[in-house]
Amino acid sequence: MAPPTKSTRGSQPPPARSMEHRAVSRVMAILEIVLASEPNGLRLADLADMTGAPKSSIHGLARGLVATGYLREHRGHYFQGPAVSMLAVSGERVPAAYHHALEELSRTWNETAILATLAGETVINIDVVEPTHTIRASPPVHQRRAMWPGSYGKVFLAFMDPGRRDNYLNRKHQDPDEQARITAELDEIRSTGIAYNRGEITSDLYGVASPIMVAGIDVTLAIGLAGPDARMSPRLDAIAAGVLRTAKQLSAQN
Repeated sequence: MAPPTKSTRGSQPPPARSMEHRAVSRVMAILEIVLASEPNGLRLADLADMTGAPKSSIHGLARGLVATGYLREHRGHYFQGPAVSMLAVSGERVPAAYHHALEELSRTWNETAILATLAGETVINIDVVEPTHTIRASPPVHQRRAMWPGSYGKVFLAFMDPGRRDNYLNRKHQDPDEQARITAELDEIRSTGIAYNRGEITSDLYGVASPIMVAGIDVTLAIGLAGPDARMSPRLDAIAAGVLRTAKQLSAQN
């Protein structure tokens, strides 16, 4: 009788699992190193040296973190991305000046004032002040939403690096006519600093948003108002002017 065959299950390491563990370790190392480097940021070569991993591997992981909003890339350096705040929401606080601006907007127009951030290819509301009206916009906080066709997502697309914006449009909006229409609207937003959502997500809900500009940094914050079209549409131009004025005031403080 032939001797029993020895199982090799315990003698061979599970390659897929160890590869996954290594990837997770590298992702966490990248995040920790970049967070520790703030506000200066780190180059890809720095990340590779400090993690002891090949530059090609680190580049792929860093791109994934940028795409999901956990890192932000600017001029060849990596910085903390806005989505990091989602990991510890209870410990994060919106700057007092921003929250005060939301309170002023909501009080002035008696509509819902919202501060939103860009996280990868999604929009996240990070602070909301609601009005006294019973019927009002009540947007979710700390949840990812699609960029198009919301007013905040339009702002981020309008002020996004052209290459990145075109890449997004080529993947998400492939119809040439639709893409041309979107591009024309984004050009107008970049010119005026105002983006509108005229019932494009919810038929009876309007939104207005403007970018908060920080010198030398891509636009990742926007402020605005949302409310029922019956109240918003008759005074849309005045509301837009008020939102733009507030966004410019916040931008001047940076």
